[in-house]
Amino acid sequence: MFFTNIRATFVVILLSFYYGTAAAASFKHKLVRAAIDRTGHTVKYDGAYYLIDYPGGDVPANIGVCTDVLIRSYRTVGIDLQKEVHNDIIENFKSYPSARIWGLSKPDTNIDHRRVPNLQVFFKRKGRELPITDDASDYRAGEIVTWILPGNIPHVGIVTDQMSADNERPLIVHNIGAGPRLEDMLFAFEISGHYIYTPEYHDELM
Repeated sequence: MFFTNIRATFVVILLSFYYGTAAAASFKHKLVRAAIDRTGHTVKYDGAYYLIDYPGGDVPANIGVCTDVLIRSYRTVGIDLQKEVHNDIIENFKSYPSARIWGLSKPDTNIDHRRVPNLQVFFKRKGRELPITDDASDYRAGEIVTWILPGNIPHVGIVTDQMSADNERPLIVHNIGAGPRLEDMLFAFEISGHYIYTPEYHDELM
């Protein structure tokens, strides 16, 4: 009886792992499809401050910056980064760079989730931080990468399952100024962060 229970428990653990892994893989696939779909939208690059609804708020659909690509892609697959970032920053304000970089004294649902440094802290706290390497195979579909552009400007994009013309690097969906694009730019700038944020981590917030 003892060994039967052990076997049953082991089977349950294996099934949980299998279905959890399958669910995460399915989520990443849907996230990538949502990100690639963003490239079909005409978006003027505009990072102006807007008063938006909460939760589920968004700036006008015809404008956006790099973070809005993530926000809109994640919303398509059921995760509202505006809400999730706010939930964490309101409880852990000092963990975020809001005061140091922007001089804020409290959370702001209109802009917090639209700032790359905040997303980096959030993904590190609530997702998983991954190694930064110069090996393209370490960057997998559905993962998030941040860069530092010339002028010390932070940038963010989503790794896809599409490959470069030489089949060496995964293409990235991002908005660097000309609207959402699917481009071969993984190593075009200095990488400052590498993360994954899928339902296995999101469930911890529920």
